[in-house]
Amino acid sequence: MGKNIIQQRRGRGTTTYRAHSHRWVTAVKHRSYDELEKTSLVRGRILDLIHCSGHSAPLALIKYENNEQGYIFAPENIRVNEFIESGSKAQAKPGNTLPLKNIPEGTLVYNIELMPGDGGKLCRTSGNSAKVISNLGESILVELPSKKQKKILSSCRATIGTICGAGRKDKPFVKAGKRHFLMRARGKLYPITSAVAMNAVDHPYGSGRGRHHSKIKPAPRFAPPGRKVGPIRPKRSGRKN
Repeated sequence: MGKNIIQQRRGRGTTTYRAHSHRWVTAVKHRSYDELEKTSLVRGRILDLIHCSGHSAPLALIKYENNEQGYIFAPENIRVNEFIESGSKAQAKPGNTLPLKNIPEGTLVYNIELMPGDGGKLCRTSGNSAKVISNLGESILVELPSKKQKKILSSCRATIGTICGAGRKDKPFVKAGKRHFLMRARGKLYPITSAVAMNAVDHPYGSGRGRHHSKIKPAPRFAPPGRKVGPIRPKRSGRKN
């Protein structure tokens, strides 16, 4: 019998395919959605800028007035010992976190919540930011980095500014070893072998006379994970009336 193919190994969830989150500094999210956030604000001072192997941008360690500590993605042009604010009455300046309904139109924001209090789900990588387009009352229209526009509840919070580290992808890796250690820190599989370069026992596209897909037809709709490779069978065919 042949060994498990990539889809089967990934579904099993061995250490090769798990993120090594126990080595990361922390999970980055907004403050708890308490009464201070809803009705007032809380100030904090940036103690340090920290590197975390699990994130693509530096993290800013914040100490708030109530002796609470937290982490945010460091925005551009931020410095140690600067003060930031979090809450509905915070000023609309880079590094501050406030609800979308209190952010002026045309402002760049990041780490946007999809539901109030979830800590932030959108625009969390280096150099990313979204733009507040218009206020629709109960929802806010936001333009994402993909140019797609999305309606988000007006009470959801976001941090003003652009995440630093925008030139991360401009510098080449040069050596395969550097990319190996990066992927290892993130818990990603590297290197990835092409399916047509494998043997027939390792992948349905393996072997064959030459490097081409020997099975180009879409997989059956209810095929098991190891069989479902290549084009996914469409839900319907023909022109929709």
